Amino acid sequence: MSDENRVMEFLGQVVADNAAAFAGVSTSLGVRLGLYRAMSGAGPLTSEELAGRTGLVERYTREWLAAQVAGAYVLYDAETHTYVLPDEHAAVLADSSLPTYVGGGFTMLKALYGAEEALADAYRNGGGVNWKDYGPELAEGVAAFFKPGYDAVLVQEWLPAMDGAVAKLLRGASVADVGCGFGHSTVLMAKAFPESRFRGFDFHGPSIERARKLAEEEGVADRVTFEVAAAHDFPGDGYDLVTFFDCLHDLGDPGAALRRAEKALADDGSCLVVEPNVSGEPGENVNPVGRSFASTSAVLCLPTAMAQDGPHALGNHPGQDALAAVAAEAGLKSWRLAVETVTNRIYDVKR
Repeated sequence: MSDENRVMEFLGQVVADNAAAFAGVSTSLGVRLGLYRAMSGAGPLTSEELAGRTGLVERYTREWLAAQVAGAYVLYDAETHTYVLPDEHAAVLADSSLPTYVGGGFTMLKALYGAEEALADAYRNGGGVNWKDYGPELAEGVAAFFKPGYDAVLVQEWLPAMDGAVAKLLRGASVADVGCGFGHSTVLMAKAFPESRFRGFDFHGPSIERARKLAEEEGVADRVTFEVAAAHDFPGDGYDLVTFFDCLHDLGDPGAALRRAEKALADDGSCLVVEPNVSGEPGENVNPVGRSFASTSAVLCLPTAMAQDGPHALGNHPGQDALAAVAAEAGLKSWRLAVETVTNRIYDVKR
């Protein structure tokens, strides 16, 4: 017999999750349509004023605001019929330049929910779902999700934690950024280290096109190139640094990518491997960060790896030991945790 109190407690948890799942679409709309940005720092606004600021229809704006109030994202004053986005909330939802910004993650939802039929088929037949089959919103959302964190800590904390990396970059190093996506990580490094030269590689053509535009916009196209290439056969040799930012676990054959990196490294070169800060033991991930990563792995990371028909489909929480074992088989036997954040673990990997 089930315990009725425990049933009701769990029911409350699931109802709250269900509400959050529905609300996620409204949050994504708020990001995409600039509603949070328009409210940021504006003080109390009526629905008419917010509609005017964003060029949206007032009736829809009012309904969106009601949903935001219900979730306590936005505060409502019943006497003045005005709405306000607190500064603390704006730091999370409106300002993409801050490390606390997570709005980009919500813009991935359309791609993930839209792939449900393909995912269901993959779960039944053991196949996978190709990255391109999720739709363009996936690449855009992933880039927007990771960029604030990279902005905050890549140059300031992660690279200094790598043995000897900063000294090489200051003198002038050769760097390969594998799985670079929209190129945010590549361009960040290029801006910080003008004496070095950077090559970004990704198998997704539209992402490479966006990366090239970013390099032009940021004024680093003279020292950054972007090319379509798979992780296991990216061109070039003699790299002082090869980076894998939150992508190694998405590969069907991460071992092949690391073998290519081992061959492409200079004699004293190293790999910077960034992976989610989650445990290989499911019971240790019972927290919001662990749940976020594990849930994403079930509908994105694992299916994209399975679609590549490789010998490994790690998911995004295989654990450090599993990753280190794959690296050792590829000839990269020195695996060191350089630094970690709430969401990421950064490894310094060498021969």
